[in-house]
Amino acid sequence: MRTLLNIIWLVLCGLWMALGYCLAGIVCCLLIITIPFGLASFRIANFALWPFGRTIVRHHDAGMPSLVGNVIWIIVAGWWLAIGHVVTAIALAVTIIGIPLALANLKLIPVSLTPLGRVIVPISS
Repeated sequence: MRTLLNIIWLVLCGLWMALGYCLAGIVCCLLIITIPFGLASFRIANFALWPFGRTIVRHHDAGMPSLVGNVIWIIVAGWWLAIGHVVTAIALAVTIIGIPLALANLKLIPVSLTPLGRVIVPISS
């Protein structure tokens, strides 16, 4: 079932959301000081392509630098990515088959706002 949901996700919204994260990552990697933001964006783009069967958890060692970085990220790119998730979730929720995909899109909003200090793990872990 996860594979089927991932394939439908990839076709309907995963590719577009991953492209948005990759664009944010490329922009962030242009400057040396924002490379950690770019790496986090690429990591989330990978998750946005194939989210079912994996989850994102907070990294327990993340400290003050992650907090400061997340505040900067929210101001620069987080809002735009979160709005993209909300718009996509609304469009997906129109159909019955799109409701699980819409819920998955809404679960990506917190990580789109605060990507630093998070780790992607399989659900079985």
